[in-house]
Amino acid sequence: MVYISSMIISDFNTLDPKKYILIKGARLHNLKNIDVAIPRNKLVVITGLSGSGKSTLAFDTLYAEGQRRYVESLSSYARQFLGRINKPEVDYIKGISPAIAIEQKVNSRNPRSTVGTTTEIYDYLKLLFSRIGKTYSPISNQIVKRNTVSDVVNFIEKLKITSKVFLLCPLPTKENLSLEKTLELLVQQGFSRIKANNEIKRIDDFLTDKKSLKNLKLTEVEILIDRFVVNEDKEELLSRAADSTQTAFYEGNGICFVDYVENEKAEKRVEFSNKFELDGMTFTEPSSHFFSFNNPVGACKHCDGFGSVIGIDKDLVIPDKSVSVYDGAIACWKGDVMGEWKNEFIKSAHHFDFPVHRPYYDLTKKEQDLVWTGNKHFSGLNDFFKHLEEQSYKIQYRVMLSRYRGKTVCPDCNGTRLRKDANYVKIKEYSISDIVLLPIEESLEVFKTLKLDKHDTEVAKRLLLEITNRLQFLLDVGLGYLTLNRLSNTLSGGESQRINLATSLGSSLVGSMYVLDEPSIGLHPKDTERLITVLKALRDVGNTVIVVEHDEEIMRAADQIIDIGPLAGSRGGELVFQGNWSEIEKDKKSITAQYLNGNEKIPVPTQIRTPRYFINLEGVNENNLQKQNVSFPLNSLCVVTGVSGSGKTTLVKRVLYPALKKIYGGYGEITGSFDKLTGDYDKISAVEMIDQNPIGKSSRSNPVTYVKAYDEIRNLFTEQPLAKTRGYKTAHFSFNVDGGRCEVCDGEGEVTIEMQFMADIHLECDVCHGKRFKAETLEVVYREKSIWDVLCMTVDDAIDFFSEPQRPTTLEKKIVQKLMPLSNVGLGYIQLGQSSSTLSGGEAQRIKLASFLTKGQSTEKILFIFDEPTTGLHFHDIQKLLYAFTALIENGHSLLVIEHNLEVIKCADYIIDLGPEGGSKGGKILFSGTPKDLLKCKESFTAKYLAEKL
Repeated sequence: MVYISSMIISDFNTLDPKKYILIKGARLHNLKNIDVAIPRNKLVVITGLSGSGKSTLAFDTLYAEGQRRYVESLSSYARQFLGRINKPEVDYIKGISPAIAIEQKVNSRNPRSTVGTTTEIYDYLKLLFSRIGKTYSPISNQIVKRNTVSDVVNFIEKLKITSKVFLLCPLPTKENLSLEKTLELLVQQGFSRIKANNEIKRIDDFLTDKKSLKNLKLTEVEILIDRFVVNEDKEELLSRAADSTQTAFYEGNGICFVDYVENEKAEKRVEFSNKFELDGMTFTEPSSHFFSFNNPVGACKHCDGFGSVIGIDKDLVIPDKSVSVYDGAIACWKGDVMGEWKNEFIKSAHHFDFPVHRPYYDLTKKEQDLVWTGNKHFSGLNDFFKHLEEQSYKIQYRVMLSRYRGKTVCPDCNGTRLRKDANYVKIKEYSISDIVLLPIEESLEVFKTLKLDKHDTEVAKRLLLEITNRLQFLLDVGLGYLTLNRLSNTLSGGESQRINLATSLGSSLVGSMYVLDEPSIGLHPKDTERLITVLKALRDVGNTVIVVEHDEEIMRAADQIIDIGPLAGSRGGELVFQGNWSEIEKDKKSITAQYLNGNEKIPVPTQIRTPRYFINLEGVNENNLQKQNVSFPLNSLCVVTGVSGSGKTTLVKRVLYPALKKIYGGYGEITGSFDKLTGDYDKISAVEMIDQNPIGKSSRSNPVTYVKAYDEIRNLFTEQPLAKTRGYKTAHFSFNVDGGRCEVCDGEGEVTIEMQFMADIHLECDVCHGKRFKAETLEVVYREKSIWDVLCMTVDDAIDFFSEPQRPTTLEKKIVQKLMPLSNVGLGYIQLGQSSSTLSGGEAQRIKLASFLTKGQSTEKILFIFDEPTTGLHFHDIQKLLYAFTALIENGHSLLVIEHNLEVIKCADYIIDLGPEGGSKGGKILFSGTPKDLLKCKESFTAKYLAEKL
């Protein structure tokens, strides 16, 4: 039986595959033989608790079958592997369309990949600038032009009838040849006349007049290529002029002179050059490669197109900007030897009125630069580090240099990654770097208001259409605040997914099945409305849009809601509900329904923690944040919120985190610009960023190794009688070293087949059948379970399994103790041995959180920074996450959370709200204080949506 909008369909086979995608008997992972009929060309939301089986149904069953059928249509080479690609475990799937998956993983780790290259907008920009861009000289700001034969011919054509024309070029200078020899060569080449001393003479006359020849210099002589009178027969004239001009350019190394006399007036001269030169500079003619930082032609020569280099990190040299130069702001000018540089600076400061007692952050830009560049009275920091480089054969100088090195912005390209002269090419007043550094909403405005001449409009018409359409899609999915220069690997999972969504919209596919994984991640409730419009537009052009989602607004907008549950892991996998919004609100069985209709809710805390200690940032001046002051409380739950692009990530991840990381002695990224860091940062001993990056790069990395529970499980197996008899050590139960693991797949459980121009295919290992260990290793069992059986258990099942004995051993207690935090953060459904590469960003983040919870009470007091920790969480799981946050705070730690989820915001002790809008219209601290007080802030969009929750 199957539900479709409250109706129970008893005969599944009577449904029409033209109207429904029919999934019969889905039983992959934890799905319990369910039948689902998904209406075609509708917006369908699949929801349920984390780990209930939503993604298994949407991605591992529906999308996987769509992909498998696609491969079936390929060449015989590709199809030979089909027999070994596992079909999803279903009886059948009917009515399926070509499938496109848009997942929330950050797809690229390539340090050169940007938003512009991912969306292909940058490819169109390169073509646009190479075709209609004009090169401007940086000296005179004049357009650099290259004259062609046509330019010269067109000029001659416009002269008046009867005008006399002389075509000349400079005399080519050949090495070690005198003027006499050069002229003799010209005669041999067929030239008969030259111009010297403003007179045209025969070359033979010069060669006989030795006296005149002696007084002439090579540079004073020009070759007369041709002379003629402009007449009525334009066709013959222009043909002759074209041939002669070509000869003049060739003989004159790209220079050609046209001397002409009109109406018997004085002779005039026009110079033409087919060299791309102006103001004594030679320029490179634009091509698409010229604007590519992925190509040696266009990449900055200093940083090879990466935009950053390992250089001297100014934050490490001057760690505390609230100290003056006199009081020791410059960390490397301390001690007896290096202190001499500081003494020299202070002694000479009166010569140029330098305020040595003023804090560094209070110095003007000019004064700060002077500390680095120096002047005639003293040597600056640049000279100091140059001196260290010269002495680097001594180990103490090498050690000192390494102490102050870090990732810095490339000084040549200022982070744009392009060669300098690429920015000499402009369309109107914009270079390609200007465009990619603008927020997307501003760059869209530039192209919409761009006025070009008739020729350029015709050339650029198609390119401008593609650029504006794609920029508009990015704006529609709430990414107007990003720049095209933003690195792909710095995007959150949600941003990455919405970029893929915008790219899919740009491709204008129809009749497809889109499967999306929580596209609302990272979106403020205000921006979710725009996303819903985009999803509906995708549906309305004739696509089936299936969204795995927990967001209430997206569920409300859906044509159908499918709820999988009731719980997670082995306790989930059933079809609990299928219907529309009004029907789910009345449902009694679904946990999702209980939260939607208000029967269940996350309670607002009755008491909030009043913070005693703060870390203060003053004068934050990075990206769209303009001279903002902000205080972050310690020993409490502080939430930083605001609309997408308001500056939250810049404030926390770009400025606060690197600044603190360097204080506590860690290597950090480039710190964003700010004046001063003050407050009680001595009350914490470290700062940890719990982001959504994968927990391990190895395919063998998994949750149970990350929380150190696998060590205890392996110890338990080595104590079993058969393991002792065979002399097995803990290494035999590891798939990272030789011994007990399968030798064919090296403990991977699968082998990789390279598919030439297609993505590689991963197939189950023929020897171990995916079990990763040798058969003899799997013979060792603990309570009838092999090591592989244990790794296949979910966290909750494993906790039950190891807690079952009436008198658990010390090892069993340790295993349960280390697995418990995974269950506490809502990850009870994941398998112990699940590869970390299959985990979502939110799951990876919560595993990191669990690893800290396993440590319990600690003398170390850490400031934890979380970036969107509710990613992938159902309302029911958010409650568990908040309990975990409370446990961390009770252990003496501090929490700073970047979040849009209203359930977390309402439970905060302290809120920092940024806005009011995103991009250039944001970047202000609108409010700092308690959730209740935020409601009084009229400017805040967060306050408007939070009012409903409080």
